[in-house]
Formats: sequence, structure tokens, C-alpha cells
Amino acid sequence: MIASLMMCLSVVLLLIGMLGGIVMGIQENFVLAPAHAHLNLVGGVLLFLFGLYYRLIPAAGRSTLAKAQGWLHMTGAILFPAGVALVVLKGTAFLIAPVLGSLIVVAAMALFVVIVFRTAQA
Repeated sequence: MIASLMMCLSVVLLLIGMLGGIVMGIQENFVLAPAHAHLNLVGGVLLFLFGLYYRLIPAAGRSTLAKAQGWLHMTGAILFPAGVALVVLKGTAFLIAPVLGSLIVVAAMALFVVIVFRTAQA
């Protein structure tokens, strides 16, 4: 269940990121390039890879830890690049958003490390 949700969200975020990249290219305005890059990598690529791992190792994907990791990463994958965009466009008054988003992503990644080490032999 969590794997499917992660993979579906990842392709939507990647499509949004790619369309944003095209718009930046057409406008020749790359001010949001950091947000674009983080959305594609953290939201698109990493979420999809996590989902693939959970599909490859079904026991890992069914664990409570995987559900927590998935929800944390999905939250951070949206908050982090959105926060970067806010800071770039509106200034450092919004710095809490990318900081919180990046910390959530790191926490989710740490949980994934634990999950992989626990299930690597499966």
C-alpha cells in the first residue's frame, strides 16, 4: 500500500518538476532551479526508489516503520522544495519551511537506512 502511494506521488511530483523546468527554460528565468532540482530528486527519484524497494522486499513495505518512513518522506518531499521556492521568491522570513522539510527528509532517510539494514537478507 505505502509503496504504491509513494510511487504514484513520485511520478506526479516528477511531472510537476519537469513542467516547471520547461517553463523556466521558456522564460529563461532559472531563479527557481534549486526548488526544481530538489522536487525532482527528493520528490520524484527518491520516492520512486523507496517504493521499488518496498515492492522488491514486501515484508519491508508492510512494516509500521515503512509506513512512518513513507509518510515522513512524502511530507518532506513536498515541504522542502516548496520551502526553497518560498525563500527564493519571498525571502528568509520563510526559512523555517525548507529547514523543517529538509530535516523531515533526513529523518525519513535515516528510517529507510534502518529498514534496509533490517531487511537486506530477505
